[in-house]
Amino acid sequence: MKIKDIPKIERPREKLAKYGPEKLSNAELLAILLRTGTKGQNVLDMSKKILRKFPQEKLAEASLEELQKTFGLGATKATEIIACFELSRRVLKDKQTEILLSPRDVWENLHDIRDNKKEHFIVFYLDARHQKIKREIISVGTLNASLIHPREVFESAIKHSAAQILIAHNHPSGETQPSDDDIAVTKRLVEAGKILGIEIVDHVIVSQTSFLSLKCEGLL
Repeated sequence: MKIKDIPKIERPREKLAKYGPEKLSNAELLAILLRTGTKGQNVLDMSKKILRKFPQEKLAEASLEELQKTFGLGATKATEIIACFELSRRVLKDKQTEILLSPRDVWENLHDIRDNKKEHFIVFYLDARHQKIKREIISVGTLNASLIHPREVFESAIKHSAAQILIAHNHPSGETQPSDDDIAVTKRLVEAGKILGIEIVDHVIVSQTSFLSLKCEGLL
């Protein structure tokens, strides 16, 4: 079967555009990179055969010579694969994945804003394993429902394919007890998250010396 004979929504490129790269199999991602197959073999079938010979960790280490000898891969396709993995290694070099499991983890992460004179509202976008994808400052100033709009919080969550969100902010006063506005903002975001299928796992209030979890206090 040729790629053009596959239903359009099932073709790798179209599938990525509609659902995002995380929804594609390794073979589909490789097929996008290779672009075309060979005579009698479409690019998706070729990708599956390559991955059977070179499981993903071995493919990343394969030499140019090994790849050129495999299933009709020429010099162009082989060099593209090698260049892709080398670029990935450089991008990910020295990157440390932070896991946020407890309010103390959040408190330690927020060392840069704990004693700030203004309130900073922070959102941590997490994957399903509580690993931090990205941390963003959503607003600076007194926290209230009119300043924090769910759109600002969840827009990046969707963009980064976050499975969970953890929110936090500092109290310049040093007191970590939540205000009425803190609780109202939290409830508003929790409800918005339910609609989108993105869980708010906690709201942590921090000061220079302490922290408070609204989840632990039964306020989430």
